[in-house]
Amino acid sequence: MNGNIWKKYWDKGVITIIRKYGSNLKSTVQRDFDEILSDWNVMSLIWINKSDRTYRYGKRLIEFKGADDSQKLKGGKRDILYCNEANELNYKGEFFQLLIRTKDLVFIDFNPDDEDIRINTELEQKRSIEKKDVNVVVSTYEDNPFLSPAEVYEIENIKDIDPQLREVYGKWGYGKITWLVFPNVEIIKEVPKESNSKGYGMDFGYTNDPTTLIQIYTWDNSIIFDELLYEHGLMNDWADEKDKDRSITGKLEWLEIGKSEQIFGDSAEPKSIDEIHRRWYNIKPVVKWPDSVEYGIESMKWYKIYVTERSVNLRKEFRKYKWSVDKNGKTLNKPIDKFNHCIDAARYVTMMTMKVKKKGKFFISSI
Repeated sequence: MNGNIWKKYWDKGVITIIRKYGSNLKSTVQRDFDEILSDWNVMSLIWINKSDRTYRYGKRLIEFKGADDSQKLKGGKRDILYCNEANELNYKGEFFQLLIRTKDLVFIDFNPDDEDIRINTELEQKRSIEKKDVNVVVSTYEDNPFLSPAEVYEIENIKDIDPQLREVYGKWGYGKITWLVFPNVEIIKEVPKESNSKGYGMDFGYTNDPTTLIQIYTWDNSIIFDELLYEHGLMNDWADEKDKDRSITGKLEWLEIGKSEQIFGDSAEPKSIDEIHRRWYNIKPVVKWPDSVEYGIESMKWYKIYVTERSVNLRKEFRKYKWSVDKNGKTLNKPIDKFNHCIDAARYVTMMTMKVKKKGKFFISSI
């Protein structure tokens, strides 16, 4: 489009940025938006209402909303709509309600991990031909200058693990992720008040891998996982007050984790565990043995699994974590060593707190 047409779209009106769950906005697309504004040094030019998640400059209003707020979904109108992770939206319900209330333009983004999704069948394959008002822009991580080195590292290493995942996350075409380790995980809005906390699992990282912290709850013969931490570049402990928010112990204090509550960390990091323990946190190494990964997975799968809405990274891992395959495409009884930073933390705390015992071919559980 020429400059005058773009001026029509961008000078005034309402832009709605939406995602399936409103609780995910703050830690994902809204955080990216804030970082870009800060990098461009334009924060002082914008009026921000944090409680309403709105940004106003001149005659333009930008609002962040969750599609899970049905009243706002049906009530508001806009000039421009941007759907983040659009494949999470119900096509005939949520997406349609948004579409009919949008005046000018609709942008969507998503990872093409299933060729049967409605975005492909209804928009790309059907509407683009019949109405000719759909433009498909295919991009990969190589087109994104804002990715961190750690994110690039993660994506580029996919090719060494699984060609199916490489097709979806590293190339351009539609793929279909099969043989997921956890195919039946359900999302729950928040942890029910009647649930019981059993402890925390922690997986250590620094540059390329994040440090993660997952809390586990029991509820109605099921388990709930809640993601509390997913961050790169954290030290174990802090000496100077200015470094406190860049340390694991500082994060534990900010999260108000009690000193007596059980935390199970990766036993391959004894130094990290020792340094955190010096702050009097009740952190212990998880017990490992040759088949402990498979045992931990089976321990988790013994229960119905729920994950909270806000657990963005854990939910992503559950959608990508799959069984390994050999060169002939045959599945192996071994998961890929990828997309498991949160899952490993969840596995640690499940193994150590849920009392699942294997007897022959069967697992016996006590919740």
